[in-house]
Amino acid sequence: MKRHVLIYGLIGGILITILKWTEYRFLVIEHSIEIYGGLIAATFAVLGIWLGLKLTGPRQRIVVKEVPVPAGEPFVANDRRQQDLGITPRELEILELIAQGMSNREIAGKLYVSENTVKTHSSRVFDKLGAKRRTQAVQRGREFGLLP
Repeated sequence: MKRHVLIYGLIGGILITILKWTEYRFLVIEHSIEIYGGLIAATFAVLGIWLGLKLTGPRQRIVVKEVPVPAGEPFVANDRRQQDLGITPRELEILELIAQGMSNREIAGKLYVSENTVKTHSSRVFDKLGAKRRTQAVQRGREFGLLP
């Protein structure tokens, strides 16, 4: 009796497997375009997410180095460094005003010169300090001991 039940169960399992296999083949043949389209869409989605993460990776951090000035002593500019860099007193004056946060127009009004003159002096200071922006010029001026 056990033998008959075992054979009957085995034949039933084989029949179910064959039916599922034919159903699977029918599903794959009938809907192959949709399946391939879904696989391509998933591939491009994964590729897009990966590329987006690579392009928008972590930004570089800029570390600002502060130069400590001893308390209680007045600031004395480094005249030797100023001469080595070839910075004129007028250019130094404009750099100090830039460090105070003044715009080119405000500096021109304070020094009674044209705005183009201020731009010329500031661009020469930027070149001599090796700076590209106003903030970078102020930072380098402090590092070189030209600004308090």
